[in-house]
Amino acid sequence: MNYTYMLECGDGSLYTGWTNDIEKRLASHRNGVGAKYTRGRGPLKLVYLEVLESQSEAMHREAYIKRMSRIEKLALIQMSDWEEHLSEWHLEKLMVTGAAGD
Repeated sequence: MNYTYMLECGDGSLYTGWTNDIEKRLASHRNGVGAKYTRGRGPLKLVYLEVLESQSEAMHREAYIKRMSRIEKLALIQMSDWEEHLSEWHLEKLMVTGAAGD
């Protein structure tokens, strides 16, 4: 599986990325070795997650979301029901932590 995700940074900004291992990627962000953008911007909170079949789809979705305005991104987050699908995606651990770092 491949994932496109958004993190809310401690300063209120939004970071969008993609990965093929969401738990490992969130741990990287949490440990300060994820994207340069998120370093020093904690705490980080996972606010959006999509599961996609291919790397190409995830990368294209990431690029599409990055082109959205902040208002459009916030609307996408608000309308999303991604948290309801975590057990279906076998990502129950994300239910417990919910955050990428504190």
